[in-house]
Amino acid sequence: MSVNGVMSSEATGDEQWFGIDIGGTLTKGVYFECPHTSNDPEQEAALALIRDFVKSSVIYGSSGTRDEHLEIKGQTIGQRTGTLHFLKFNTSRMEGFLNIVSDHRLHTCRSMVCATGGGALKFEKDINEKLAIKLRKYDELHCVVTGLHYISQQTDECFTWTNLQPSGKGGDRVAIEFGPNLYPYIIVNIGSGVSIMSVQSEVDVKRIGGSSIGGGTFTGLCALLSDCTSFADAISLAEEGDNTKVDKLVKDIYGGNYDKFGLSGDTIACSFGFMMDYEKRKLVSKADLAKATLVTITNNIGGITMMCANSSGINKVVFTGNYLTNNKMSMQMLAYALDYWSKGTIQSIFLRHEGYCGALGALIKHCS
Repeated sequence: MSVNGVMSSEATGDEQWFGIDIGGTLTKGVYFECPHTSNDPEQEAALALIRDFVKSSVIYGSSGTRDEHLEIKGQTIGQRTGTLHFLKFNTSRMEGFLNIVSDHRLHTCRSMVCATGGGALKFEKDINEKLAIKLRKYDELHCVVTGLHYISQQTDECFTWTNLQPSGKGGDRVAIEFGPNLYPYIIVNIGSGVSIMSVQSEVDVKRIGGSSIGGGTFTGLCALLSDCTSFADAISLAEEGDNTKVDKLVKDIYGGNYDKFGLSGDTIACSFGFMMDYEKRKLVSKADLAKATLVTITNNIGGITMMCANSSGINKVVFTGNYLTNNKMSMQMLAYALDYWSKGTIQSIFLRHEGYCGALGALIKHCS
């Protein structure tokens, strides 16, 4: 593995500079920009074309974006030092992405790309036929672990939330170090769905749980309930909503706290419980419905995570995946819930690059 962000082994072949993670909702890409000297003028021009295209904008086509604020300079991989760039686009736009690559001739110096995710299998034939590029495929869950181990070494990468209110609001974001005694820990990878893994060592990784209810569920339900057209729109709308107009709380049933079992009156007793009442339905906004959807899905993920942590006896949980991108509300709810129900024994860890561990892991696995 790496030490202080350095991969010591020499990578060969042109596939070393890209890693992609083709998920059910988003395709994530990591591009390693580094000085390259070639005796072949055509190859040199092709490499410059890729570099200039990537850095020319932060928006590509209808859904492609480059997270400029996440780029990391001064990284040494395969004995070359350069900058890591992080890009993503909607997987549903794969055909458009392939057209952009072809139209701009961005594939002319590539014969292979490192890839992971279910889409690496689904779209392998399309990519090969359209671009004459082969995919070197790596296991998705192991790529997430590899990418996490690398990215967690960056300064200010890992953080948690403390001093949160029962609602999950407020609190302080606190930078933490992930290591040196990092094992064992649990990864909760929240993408379209949820996968939960136990990591006992770099090679001992097991899937111990998961759920079909994840980020794709949130976006899909918000599209149905609130006419949102994207995950970002759904998050923005949820920030304006009040889920207590939709969800039935403990105090709505008991008139206050349920002290016998330590349940606060503000604890949700029934998600969407008020929506059985026609008069209540008339009072809710689309923002309220979006917020209730977010809270329902996040609470479900938190409950499953808690059960996996208890059953495995592991008290360190790292959250990854694009569901948490610009989603402060869910991060805070997860942090508060795990801390409260574990009586402070389980630590929640979050990342700045939470959505790119798989793509980065695919890149690093080949280089190492």
